[in-house]
Amino acid sequence: MSLSAPSAAAAAAVASGAASSRPNAIRPAAGLRFCGLRREALGLRSSPQAVAARRSVAAAATAGNGAAGSGGFDYDLVIIGAGVGGHGAALHAVEKGLKTAIIEGDVVGGTCVNRGCVPSKALLAVSGRMRELQDEHHMKSLGLQVSLPGYDRQAVADHANNLASKIRSNLTNSMKALGVDILTGIGTIVGKQKVRYGKVGFPDNEITARNIIIATGSIPFVPKGIEIDGKTVFTSDHALKLESVPDWIAIVGSGYIGLEFSDVYTALGSEVTFVEALDQLMPGFDPEIGKLAQRILINPRKIDYHTGVFASKITPAKDGKPVLIELIDAKTKEHKETLEVDAALIATGRAPFTKGLGLENINVVTQRGFVPVDDRMQVMDADGNVVPNLYCIGDANGKLMLAHAASAQGISVVEQISGRDNILNHLSIPAACFTHPEISMVGLTEPQAREKADKEGFEVSVVKTSFKANTKALAENEGDGLAKMIYRPDTGEILGVHILGLHAADLIHEASNAIALGTRVQDIKFAVHAHPTLSEVLDELFKAAKVKAAGVSHSVNEPVAA
Repeated sequence: MSLSAPSAAAAAAVASGAASSRPNAIRPAAGLRFCGLRREALGLRSSPQAVAARRSVAAAATAGNGAAGSGGFDYDLVIIGAGVGGHGAALHAVEKGLKTAIIEGDVVGGTCVNRGCVPSKALLAVSGRMRELQDEHHMKSLGLQVSLPGYDRQAVADHANNLASKIRSNLTNSMKALGVDILTGIGTIVGKQKVRYGKVGFPDNEITARNIIIATGSIPFVPKGIEIDGKTVFTSDHALKLESVPDWIAIVGSGYIGLEFSDVYTALGSEVTFVEALDQLMPGFDPEIGKLAQRILINPRKIDYHTGVFASKITPAKDGKPVLIELIDAKTKEHKETLEVDAALIATGRAPFTKGLGLENINVVTQRGFVPVDDRMQVMDADGNVVPNLYCIGDANGKLMLAHAASAQGISVVEQISGRDNILNHLSIPAACFTHPEISMVGLTEPQAREKADKEGFEVSVVKTSFKANTKALAENEGDGLAKMIYRPDTGEILGVHILGLHAADLIHEASNAIALGTRVQDIKFAVHAHPTLSEVLDELFKAAKVKAAGVSHSVNEPVAA
């Protein structure tokens, strides 16, 4: 689902194929690409002629850059795993005219749609509403009066499940509409450019592909000593079903997953205890943002925490006894105390799901379960050599375990196998934590930037702006928040941007796109932002930066070359 424009030939062929089947079809603007869902929404459902046109265009394109056509192979591209990464790669491949198949052993959508991003956002939408309604002071300041809010647990759970089902159906339909073959079963690489797939109890099928992408994703990581029963001790997979709302729940791990679930559970009435192995909460965040987040998201709520400790053993509740959590010092490994709680959520990260892929058949050895890849997502064998025509994207390679990173990697790979070299800048990929208020970030944290500056010999500057100075945030009575930019004052290069505040997850993209496109501070500060909007938080941030470099790279009114 890339936003880059297709080749003129491809665009013409697609438009011609679609128009020939429906004379009165809506025509998209020249050079504009749509993902499958967008096409269906506009009545632009791909016809067989359009699919054939795309494939013929790609065959000509690959022939032109020295690659052979699809003769001798069942598919131009086979993708193992139909999560967000595999789906993004498949749609982009079809738009490039590649005959594409995707193999899925579970359900389309992978972790994100079924057990991650999508259902969790449904629960967080509920927690956001509840939190607002429960804030009597906030309501009164807006002149509103509300009765005591309540919720129906099963209806909340159904909302999350129904959303996942809807998105899963949309993803499936979008691939089918574009001509992607969806093959059901467990995919295994049996040799060079060969994949076997099948379901238990049924005969296996073997297919060949010019190129193969591994996109098998990840599963929750559960440390040793923790016993999962799915009811009182569980992972995020179980928690998203919201089968209960415990009075007191321990959350092991205070990263994105743990923080978001603390937002959900406290809004629904639970007391939360964090168990964190490192010396501070939210260790992955910029330290300044982490401290502010603790003041806003942790301290005012029914949350306490233990840092610098491991949960060495967790025993589920049974026979009328509570969940028992044995804590040991992270450094000395000495026993510190035993917690007794109603439930425990294990949010200690995720592990790659790469077993059973048949990597031993092609001399590939995983590293802590991750498939080794180079900057182009090409799989590396045990001798450090590139395995031809084999790629790995998403959580399975461990470069950046985010759904949209997987999709971006998949699109990058498809660009490469279509004859256009593409290396994804992972520092330009944003991340977000959908708490209330939200946290978002892109690029380096301040300590990371200063470490890089010390090694490479350049200066670092930092500018900040508060949501309290933003008209739109004040109109919403949501002035708590901070935006922070780390940059090079000698060149204007943006090294990192971190935001905590209302709709931070939406605001970060202006910064991430600037990093991706190489836009300098001295250029972007001339961009115009609508008033009054939250985007002016970023506008003020860019304008506050002082760059020593003389002049501006180009006028903000200068058109960008195609």
